[in-house]
Amino acid sequence: MNCTRRIGLRYYYSTSPFNQRILLLKNAPKVDDALQLFDEMLQRQPPPSIFQFTQLISVIVKMKQYSTALKLFKQMRLMGVPVSILTMNISINCYCRLNQVAYGFALLATLFKQGYSPSLAAYSTLINGLVLADRIFEAVELFKKLLRDKLCDPDQVMYGTVINGLCKVGHTSKALELLRFMESVSCKCKPYVEQYNAVIDSLCKDKMVDRALELFAIMTQKGVIANVITYNSLIHGLCNFGRETEAAQMLRDMEEEGVYPGVDTFNILVDSFCQKGSVKDAELSVQAMVRRGLHPDVITYSALIDGYCLRGEIDEAEKVIDRMMERDIVPNIITYSRLIDGYCKKKRIHKAWRLFQDIQDKGLIPDVVTYSSMLQGLFESGNPAEARELFKTMQEKGPAPNTCTYSILLHGMCKNSQCSDALVLFRSLESKELMEDVVLYNILIDGCSKCGKRNLAMDLFDELCLKGLKPDVRTYTVMISLYCQEGLFVKGKKLLRKMEEYGCLPNRVTYNVLVRELLKKNECQEAEIYLEEMINRGFMPDHATFDVQRGEGVENPTPKKHLNEFTVCNYLLLYRIFCL
Repeated sequence: MNCTRRIGLRYYYSTSPFNQRILLLKNAPKVDDALQLFDEMLQRQPPPSIFQFTQLISVIVKMKQYSTALKLFKQMRLMGVPVSILTMNISINCYCRLNQVAYGFALLATLFKQGYSPSLAAYSTLINGLVLADRIFEAVELFKKLLRDKLCDPDQVMYGTVINGLCKVGHTSKALELLRFMESVSCKCKPYVEQYNAVIDSLCKDKMVDRALELFAIMTQKGVIANVITYNSLIHGLCNFGRETEAAQMLRDMEEEGVYPGVDTFNILVDSFCQKGSVKDAELSVQAMVRRGLHPDVITYSALIDGYCLRGEIDEAEKVIDRMMERDIVPNIITYSRLIDGYCKKKRIHKAWRLFQDIQDKGLIPDVVTYSSMLQGLFESGNPAEARELFKTMQEKGPAPNTCTYSILLHGMCKNSQCSDALVLFRSLESKELMEDVVLYNILIDGCSKCGKRNLAMDLFDELCLKGLKPDVRTYTVMISLYCQEGLFVKGKKLLRKMEEYGCLPNRVTYNVLVRELLKKNECQEAEIYLEEMINRGFMPDHATFDVQRGEGVENPTPKKHLNEFTVCNYLLLYRIFCL
């Protein structure tokens, strides 16, 4: 045995304990143990190989301790331990995971300076880092540069990262184009199921479920085998369009293809059935899940509770809680929030409040949905003071209120004749996004109008327009009603035409409001014009309009003989609509 071989064997046996300990860390990762091993490796003379250091840092990265991994990388360089391209790639990945892509590109520049050619993994990592940082278009540009300059041959991972990024920002059509390119003869890298899944899911989210089904058919024709993620996306997409029958068939199809649905698959169906009020079908889906050996989880039961609450069957919702307890499934804040909302909608405010207190005693922290449901319940049960007190508590120690919370609060205050306080609260909002929310303006304009503060409502409408915000159909409808109530019919009719010019078409409510106000003021000929226009656009008069036409709520009603022209043309039509 020569001298060199003896030294090599001595080195191997002296460092083999490190290999064993690294292997142990892979199976039972602990940060402190990893750091201790790193210190021992640095002190060993001669030091272990760069391969062993890289293995150890990889273990730390898998623990998602990216900052720690970078500190060790820097320490290695300071101690003069040579670094490899693999170590540099790991460091680039850590920077990208920490949303510090610029440092990742700096390391890429270091690779170039040292005469290395960056690997495909390095470029893939940087593209992924840009996607994670929501810098999608930069990621696409880098990808194009790699193709144009032939710096590397992208693999499925890189293509998948770019496709995911495009889908993330809603550029599904571009993602589909890239997928088509992968399918073409000119591309060596053919798409896997993961790339198809990203586009199918994005198409479903963009409400293009039929196109998603077409792509699914193309994928299977090309021999790409769909997995549970593919089917889940399609089932979810179908359910979102109320096509539960097709979704259930899709579930049967996937089983025939040897793809077994998971709890998530059934949860999609359960939630969809519950949202449309078909709790019986949801319960049947749960039974089908159990027959397949799957166990309903907290998401399943939360959906059932929501379904029963939407139907007003609170007692059944409570029984679902009991079923959860029997199966040792602990309800979470979402479960309890749905039950609290159910209690509030059934006017069982005391039960809702007691549960709201109990969940906090159990250590659960109410989220923005829990608070919002409780606030709405208090306002609707005639407890505005308690609602405002709860809002103060939320501001002090609860989650940050969102647009929905403020909508509930402002609406509740306006409904309880507290429009001035509602306006003060609105003015105190620090968020520019909230201050420029048309929905909040609508609530205030409508509230001030109903509280008799019509001039203030008009000022708020002018303010909204001056800010460059775009009124929606509700804004215009409230303002048309307001102008008509003030006797400003010319302004109201002018606003109806103006909203169309701005691309906001009047709806059934808009026309009914205008016709009713005209009828109340005995402007029958004008009312007939808009009634005819309304019917020609496919909108029908509502019962309130019909009641006003019969003279109910009309100021100084005109004798019936003066309404002949109007009644001959439209009274029979109204009669047919509502009475036959």
